[in-house]
Amino acid sequence: MKRNELPTPCFLVSEPALKRNLEILGGVQKRTGCKILLAQKAFSMFHVYPLIARYLSGASASGLFEARLAHEELGGENHVFSPAYTQDEMRELVAVCDHIVFNSFSQMEAHRPLWQPAGVSAGIRVNPECSTQKGHAIYDPCAPHSRLGVTRKNFRTDLLDGVEGLHFHTLCEQNADDLVQTFEAFEASFGEFLPRMKWLNLGGGHHITKPDYDIAALERLIGRIRAKYGVTVYLEPGETIALDAGALITT
Repeated sequence: MKRNELPTPCFLVSEPALKRNLEILGGVQKRTGCKILLAQKAFSMFHVYPLIARYLSGASASGLFEARLAHEELGGENHVFSPAYTQDEMRELVAVCDHIVFNSFSQMEAHRPLWQPAGVSAGIRVNPECSTQKGHAIYDPCAPHSRLGVTRKNFRTDLLDGVEGLHFHTLCEQNADDLVQTFEAFEASFGEFLPRMKWLNLGGGHHITKPDYDIAALERLIGRIRAKYGVTVYLEPGETIALDAGALITT
């Protein structure tokens, strides 16, 4: 079927463009040893999951339904973060997810009887209190009074039993310099806990496949983190995976 014969409106995805993005991300993984996940909240067209699975390490979900989708259609590692979980959701999540990130210690403790016996790798989302947003203040998890992530003041060092990772997500369509700045703030507040962790998730919002993105700076940061702390580094970009790889066809 020719392009002008497609029923409209529809989204048309360019497989070569998608593959180009995935090759860039796959290259970052190979050179640094980090793991890159598909953030499904930005792109969940599961028809192309088999292609994505050839390049990335798995997916991240923002709730139960995305976690199910990754488990059924993508394979690989399956991570989930949500501000809160119900008991029913947690019962299913521990069966389909490898990593579960909690937004608060109270949430983590409420669900400990489910996640700890299941052998899930649990993490805590933290708030480095470092705003780098330019024009996206509504999305800024470090804005005053944000309830996304635990601040250093509220970090419970007495409740780290079984916690294997830390997670922060503060960027939105940004370059590596903002990530470096954010990591330095994170390290100042939470770096002392990294030696006891197995992984660190740098979240999403990384525009890695944009032509002006400083991939070298990103790779230097990942290398520094791995060398100093010995943790597995995760990134979970969404938009960058499908960036400029599709068009809305309409009449």
